[in-house]
Amino acid sequence: MAEMLQFYMQVYARPAEAAPGPPQIVAGCRVTPLVASQADLVAGLPITFEQAAGALGQLPRMFIEPDGSFVWVSPEGEPAWQVDGVLYDRGQRLAYAELKGCCRAASLDELLAALGWPQTALAFALVPHGVVLGEEDFRRVAAGLS
Repeated sequence: MAEMLQFYMQVYARPAEAAPGPPQIVAGCRVTPLVASQADLVAGLPITFEQAAGALGQLPRMFIEPDGSFVWVSPEGEPAWQVDGVLYDRGQRLAYAELKGCCRAASLDELLAALGWPQTALAFALVPHGVVLGEEDFRRVAAGLS
């Protein structure tokens, strides 16, 4: 069975100024958080709100509202999963997306691709833990790997 990831996060474009902070243990995983200012994080992804909403709307079983809120569910015959999310606008750019739920790693890749990944490096702010991680550390935490 495909690996399931569980998360509650905000997804940002990874700021060039992001620097590694001191190692921490998050959800049983040793990680190296990223240190970046909030202003740098919300500078925005290199796509518009409308582009992200349009790309998400192309995913099968995706239900997206004009305000940027969405829900995406698993296909029949697969272990059940669901991702709820919201897109946040910042002028001519998408500031960030908030995502909560669980899904297969491949499904998360499809969702992140709608936000400009992998061409755009991302930073993942884990809401319950108050920490910002790079992709590798985020995926380990979301998979429950130590």
